[in-house]
Amino acid sequence: MLAKIKQNYIGDRAFYKNLMIILLPMVIQQGISSSVALLDNIMVGALGTEAISGVAIVNQLMFVFNLTIFGGLAGISIFGAQFYGISDFKGMQHAFRLKMYFGIAITLIGIITFWFGGKNLIGLYLTESDGGNIALTLQEAMKYLRVSLLGLLPFVLVQIYTSSIRETGETIIPMQSSIIAILLNLIFNYIFIFGKLGMPAMGAMGAAWGTVIARFVEMGYLLLRAHGNIERFVFLQGAFRQLSVPLVLVKKVARTATPLLCNEVFWSIGMAMISQAYSTRGLTVVAATNINSTIWNAFCILMFAMGNAIAIIIGQELGAGEIEKAKTDDRKLIFFTVVSHILIGILIILLAGLIPQIYNTTNEVRELTTMLLVISGFALPIDAFAHAAYFTIRSGGKTFITFLFDCCFTCLVNLPIAYCLCHFTTLEIPVIYACVTFVNIIKVIIGAVMLHKGVWANNIIEHLE
Repeated sequence: MLAKIKQNYIGDRAFYKNLMIILLPMVIQQGISSSVALLDNIMVGALGTEAISGVAIVNQLMFVFNLTIFGGLAGISIFGAQFYGISDFKGMQHAFRLKMYFGIAITLIGIITFWFGGKNLIGLYLTESDGGNIALTLQEAMKYLRVSLLGLLPFVLVQIYTSSIRETGETIIPMQSSIIAILLNLIFNYIFIFGKLGMPAMGAMGAAWGTVIARFVEMGYLLLRAHGNIERFVFLQGAFRQLSVPLVLVKKVARTATPLLCNEVFWSIGMAMISQAYSTRGLTVVAATNINSTIWNAFCILMFAMGNAIAIIIGQELGAGEIEKAKTDDRKLIFFTVVSHILIGILIILLAGLIPQIYNTTNEVRELTTMLLVISGFALPIDAFAHAAYFTIRSGGKTFITFLFDCCFTCLVNLPIAYCLCHFTTLEIPVIYACVTFVNIIKVIIGAVMLHKGVWANNIIEHLE
């Protein structure tokens, strides 16, 4: 029995060495990013419940924009990774151009939407139910939003280059650019939020300025390193000399990537609506759920990195036609993901009562955050399996299935539960949050069945010639 488990679910030394080469730079990058996001959260939290709530609302709206970008680029990256698997650098170049077209178009749409509709969107999250200062929260949110819009274009360009570079298996350069930006973000946030080194204290708006400046620096560094290593990233050679993309590839990408794009867009909207449902219980809940989310992200750096690692490793193997190897390696990657997050979940539970104490907020917010963290810790292995299953199915181009698996489940199961329980019951938020979270066990069952059948394991570029 143990021998069979080891054979099917545990890799050899070479397997884990290859995994660590790809995984560790992304873990470091994500770890630093999440740590600084946590410190930012604490610094903004020092300004009071209204400031942290205002920033949290804007970040929830930006989450929809970010996921739209990630979804579109991820759909194109499925092709990029498989093109690299057969050393088709011309194909990678076409995929890179498609990313540029998509990213710039969505950025323009995002800026127009947030500039003219931002106030109304923020207002959806504000309620007078617990006596919080709604006017001050709206004011803080609007100032933060207007400055944040300046950083959308560099953010998108960074995502385009990072995703394309990672398709080649190179994760060091994106890690370096991210570390530089993250550390600058932390420094500038401290200076601008609290008014250090002769600068005026800008409060929440200072956090936005720190992020914008850091994003421009990150973009400059990444572009210089990428184009300075043109022999390594062959697909960048002449990438802008012509702007055409073969129509056959455009059609194939559209068929494959559109469900994935729709998934990310509607999933993020669904998550934003779940947060809006929670917000009807007052600013205390807005603040607590924001803190819980930030801390959860800090503990989930391995899970996020494993998703990208699965996309890279399995995508390259599928592109090379190694279907059975992809299936075998994927089982081992998912087993590693779930076991590691059982341990991480236990750690979250143990620290749940301590972490909220570092925030300058009310006792009610701290107590609620503690309860939410305990629930999150117990649910983490469930989230980890669902996350890994999603990236596995996506790597083989089964994006319509991922749409059903991820977006439809969130919008048709999680969201109705959150909405109905928040609006039509007197249940406390921890109970509601637990119901919304643990219903994902159904996703685990569905994902396990699909992985076992192997319908996801496909080479999607072999008929493009």
